[in-house]
Amino acid sequence: MSHLASTKSRKYNVGLVQMHMGPDPKANLAAALNHIREAARLGANVVCLPELFQAQYFCQREDIRLFDLAEAIPGPGTAAIGEVARETRTVVIASLFERRAAGLYHNTAVTFHTDGNIASVYRKMHIPDDPLYYEKFYFTPGDRGFQAVDTAFGRIGTLVCWDQWYPEGARLTALQGAEALFYPTAIGWHPAEKAEFGAAQYDAWQTIQRAHAIANGVYVMGVNRVGHEQGDVLGNRVEGPGLEFWGGSFVADPFGRIIAKASHDAEEVLIAEIDPALLEDTRRNWPFLRDRRIDAYGGVTQRFLDPDPLLAELK
Repeated sequence: MSHLASTKSRKYNVGLVQMHMGPDPKANLAAALNHIREAARLGANVVCLPELFQAQYFCQREDIRLFDLAEAIPGPGTAAIGEVARETRTVVIASLFERRAAGLYHNTAVTFHTDGNIASVYRKMHIPDDPLYYEKFYFTPGDRGFQAVDTAFGRIGTLVCWDQWYPEGARLTALQGAEALFYPTAIGWHPAEKAEFGAAQYDAWQTIQRAHAIANGVYVMGVNRVGHEQGDVLGNRVEGPGLEFWGGSFVADPFGRIIAKASHDAEEVLIAEIDPALLEDTRRNWPFLRDRRIDAYGGVTQRFLDPDPLLAELK
């Protein structure tokens, strides 16, 4: 059987879970497990949950007590999710607050095989520090690199939220053979900025990920949460306006076309088809990987290419 014939024979469906988060982590986990079951009923083979779905977005403040939300991997959360992956015979991607050791925590995406076993553990590489997004207080940058993993349905890669703004992460994951990139996400509007900047912010978020799809000839999935949150966790909440998570989860095909998109204000399970034959055809017609000048990209590993030779010596 030719490679093209084999790709035509293995289309599969992805399910993106766009959900609200309440103040009770146990209730959020139970809701997420039910959303996985719903996605499977709708025909999903690979299901992805939003970033840090077990809690409201707690990084709106720096509070040492919130490290109590973290858990070991493997641990109770992975056991519960793995059981539902096995029950539904789906591949599941779940974003967890990982306690690796005392004082060492990561923002981690775990991929589960259809038998419930862990397929891969990806630790978020790029960690933001912005107003109401104080992630550097909680998370150590990932040290496992960018990863692609074979599943029962295809070879996929997972990155997390702030990673989605960096073309290097998408490229390095695609170069490992990933045909679909998943980005569990928690991104929203500061309410005071929404009227002036909201549409442009969402457009930029979607555009950068569509560009990853085009540049690499892969499917890209942005999986966001939805709803207004004050970071109400463990009986504590942030004073002030909070964040309005903008939803808008979507799937882009290998030419950057939006083939499925969720609303900005409601829970949804978004289903879309992954067709490896379309990836093959797109790359044949737009052979960006063929024409890359890998001999000329050494500067990308430097922080900045300063034109002043004296300053360059001071780096």
